[in-house]
Amino acid sequence: MRPAPTLPPTNELFRMDGMRVLLTGAGGAIGSVLAKAFADLGAAVAVHDLNLDKVEPLAQEITDAGGQAYPIAADISDPIQCTELIDSAVGALGGLDVLVNGAGINRRKPILDVTVDDFDAITAVNMRAVYLLSQAAHPHLKASGRGSIVNLSSLSARYSFNTISVYAATKAAVSGMTRSFAREWAGDDIRVNCIEPAVVQTEFTKPLWGEEHRYRWFGDTTPVGRLAQAQELVGAVVFLATPASSYITGQGIVIEGGILAGGDWDSYAETNS
Repeated sequence: MRPAPTLPPTNELFRMDGMRVLLTGAGGAIGSVLAKAFADLGAAVAVHDLNLDKVEPLAQEITDAGGQAYPIAADISDPIQCTELIDSAVGALGGLDVLVNGAGINRRKPILDVTVDDFDAITAVNMRAVYLLSQAAHPHLKASGRGSIVNLSSLSARYSFNTISVYAATKAAVSGMTRSFAREWAGDDIRVNCIEPAVVQTEFTKPLWGEEHRYRWFGDTTPVGRLAQAQELVGAVVFLATPASSYITGQGIVIEGGILAGGDWDSYAETNS
């Protein structure tokens, strides 16, 4: 039987002072919100995206606010650059405590229009890179003694939408590998979890909600009556990255406004004016 960790006081459970975080895809709407949240809580953050111009302004904003941030560019569809990204982040941060696999791409097409190039491009970033980055991060997370990986999966791993078949498949794979990594690495003091959010209202997802009839469908189908906002993912990700979730691994937190809670058949009842 292994000894239980000594946890910080309640008011520090969600603090990240002294923690070193690598966040991939930090230049996007969700990634930038998460990066600033980590920094606000005391973490030093390596912010990654495909090009430096996507993350240098973010890093500067964090630094100007008194935080620590280091911009790094890498094409994680390239296996070699996955390893180099981890090395660069560890070099900048002096180690690694948390890896947040947030980068993702999509090409929205009906199944019969998907090409091999589409399939390979999406799976390379959304699935293979998550696997390879986690592999490369392992020794550093193990050395940390409090290592945590938080993967950004998606509700599409378990709830289908039109035109995102490959994306959905990669997210189902991310949720699956989350459990596999968690099981194998628990003895190395590395926890691995994921979040599975519904559609978050960003420019990246605008093709899904930008048309009036789809926007109305999301409002009618989601019990809370609206789309998620990027800031609403922060609490779950911080929870999974910090000692607040020290006994949680291999789990997926679904953030979907109640979509999976069920439907309302009475909404179709005739009403008399």
